[in-house]
Amino acid sequence: MRPRPVEFLKSAFGSGIEKKSIPLSDSHGMESIFGTPNTIAGPAINAVTALRIPAVYSAIVLISGTIGSLPAKVFEAADSGKRTADTHPAYRLVHDEANDWTSAGALRAALTADALLHDHGYALANRVGDGKVQEFIRLDPRSVTIKADENTGEPVYEVREVKTVRRYSYRDILHISAPLGLAPIKAGREAIGLAKVMEQHAASLFANGARPGGVIKAKKSLGEDVKKKFAAGWNAAFGKGGAGGVAVLDEEMAYEAIDVMSSSDAEFTATRVEQVVEIARLFRIPPHLIFELSRATWSNAEEMFQAFLTLTLRPWLDEWEWAYARVLLTPEERASGYYIEFVVDDLLTANAETRANVYAQYRAMGALTANEVRAGLNRAPIDGGNTLENPNITPGKPVGQNDNRTPDEVAA
Repeated sequence: MRPRPVEFLKSAFGSGIEKKSIPLSDSHGMESIFGTPNTIAGPAINAVTALRIPAVYSAIVLISGTIGSLPAKVFEAADSGKRTADTHPAYRLVHDEANDWTSAGALRAALTADALLHDHGYALANRVGDGKVQEFIRLDPRSVTIKADENTGEPVYEVREVKTVRRYSYRDILHISAPLGLAPIKAGREAIGLAKVMEQHAASLFANGARPGGVIKAKKSLGEDVKKKFAAGWNAAFGKGGAGGVAVLDEEMAYEAIDVMSSSDAEFTATRVEQVVEIARLFRIPPHLIFELSRATWSNAEEMFQAFLTLTLRPWLDEWEWAYARVLLTPEERASGYYIEFVVDDLLTANAETRANVYAQYRAMGALTANEVRAGLNRAPIDGGNTLENPNITPGKPVGQNDNRTPDEVAA
């Protein structure tokens, strides 16, 4: 009689399989049993091997590091606009520190990297007696399984510990997902695998001068033993560490140099560059941000940086804002106008000249005070700097002298 599937797995992997069932939808659990599948190009790509590809490492550090560096704040909407709710208990957790040993930005960077590598990033919200979140503790994404509550359909999280499985409500887990719930290193496993193979080939090509610098030709056959001895002597004299010596040939031998870089080598180099672009496309980032500068110019770099904010970071920031609000704000607080938002002003003003012009325009239109501008420049406030006024207007002088218009223009 054919064994049942569970009995077969028990015989193959041990009796623990019955106590710790893993659904087919759990990619982490299935990979823990069967391993990471190989790519068509050859190597298996997982969180460890993918990070050894420079383009992948740069892309993940760029996205997670930028999200970690952007400040997040709790705001309260009002009829007159919005104001920072820095007295709200959630403000410290999103702006200052996630716990005693992890800053809020460091936790965001870690969970974003988890999502980029493992589909999802998770942190446990530890609550105190009044139900307020006291701290966030990062969870290993490979230990968490998302399920639906049998009665309500709400998502619940099962966290596998050493000997137990704990179940948590969606209100107690800070959860960040990669787009479509699929990590880029899995969606682009073949592209990353090809980049790895090409990198290994390039390394082996140039290791110890893998490409011969030239060919020695003889007019008569030397025999295999003579060739081997001659090659060994040649490499000993002119191989690694012996370049620059003078060769003395006999037996009517001639040395013919080989070009260091052939047309096929140039095509290989271009293909490696294209793989960097493919990985940038996979992570939805402009290639120049991972230092592929062949297509970047001074005129379009700033536009591509704006695209990075709009098309790459904005979906992640929206994900983070809602994840924070779901755990830290009650439905009543969200309904009354409390929300969490990232401050992205520094990304929108990439250089000092642009930033100065933006601040000047805000001051001229009465949108910022002098002290608010100074705070943005990390400078101390000054007396009288909290008044909204245009610094270009001199009291008591004609309008034409204030806005640089001629008298005819003023009269018109």
